[in-house]
Amino acid sequence: MQECRFPEVVARVRAALLAPLPGATAQDRLSPRPGRVWPATFDPAKVRHAACLLLLFPRGDRAHLVLTVRAETLGRHGGQVSLPGGAIEPGESFEQAALREAQEEIGLPPPRVEVLARLPEYFTRTGFRVTPVVGVIQPPLELTPDAREVDEVFEVPLDFILDPANHQRGTRELGGRTAHFYFIEHNGRTIWGATAGMLMNLYRMLA
Repeated sequence: MQECRFPEVVARVRAALLAPLPGATAQDRLSPRPGRVWPATFDPAKVRHAACLLLLFPRGDRAHLVLTVRAETLGRHGGQVSLPGGAIEPGESFEQAALREAQEEIGLPPPRVEVLARLPEYFTRTGFRVTPVVGVIQPPLELTPDAREVDEVFEVPLDFILDPANHQRGTRELGGRTAHFYFIEHNGRTIWGATAGMLMNLYRMLA
C-alpha cells in the first residue's frame, strides 16, 4: 500500500468530512450488525457516552497513530491495546473528553493537539456509545503514561493500519452465538475489539 504521507493524511481526513460514511446514520449504528451479538440487556436509551482520541503525528514524513496497552491491573480489558479515552463528564464535549482522557492517561497536553474530525459513533457490547475524535500533533511527541492506567504507549504506521492485507477476521462464541470481529497484528501485539472496529471506520473513511 502507498505510504501515508502526513500532510496528505491530514488533507484527506479534512476532505472526508464533506461526505458522510455510507450507512453511518445514528439508527443504523444502534442496530445490531450482521454477525454482531448485543447483550440481551442492551438498551439504547441507557448507553453510556464516551470519547477516545485517534492521535496522528509525523515520524519522518509518514503518519503514525498512537496506541496504548492498558494496565494489567485494570479489571476491565486489562492488558489490551486501546485508544486513550473514557466516559464523558457533565458539560464536556466529545473533543474535550477525548483530550482530557489523553492527558490523564498518557500526559498529552491538550493545547498541542489540533482536532480534525469526529468519526462515526461506535457502540460496544458493554453499553458504551463511543465517539472517536481524530487529532494531530507536531513533534516532539513527549508523553508520560500514568502507570495506574497504561502499561505501554506505542505507535503504528498509519499505512499499516489502512492496508486491507493486514485486516484479519476472527470469531468467538458469545451467549451461544458466533460473533465476528476484525483484528490487526503488529509487532507481536493484537489490536482487536472496539479499538479495531473504530480503526476500521477510519479505514472506510479514508479509503
